[in-house]
Amino acid sequence: MGKRTKKVGFTGKYGARYGSKIKERLIKIGTQKKYKCPECTKIALRREISGIWICKKCGAKFAGKAYKPT
Repeated sequence: MGKRTKKVGFTGKYGARYGSKIKERLIKIGTQKKYKCPECTKIALRREISGIWICKKCGAKFAGKAYKPT
């Protein structure tokens, strides 16, 4: 396990490697933001894996873009 601090979050495991810009992008992608489901219109849509989105309320599963469901 790497260090997990408030500033770097889960990217602390990479230490001084890979540069700050890449780690900033990883933080932005990995924050697990919820989106609005097109089926039930609830804010419960989460990314399962790259390009696959699933609604936690209605169970709808569909393909979309890698980092945003639209």
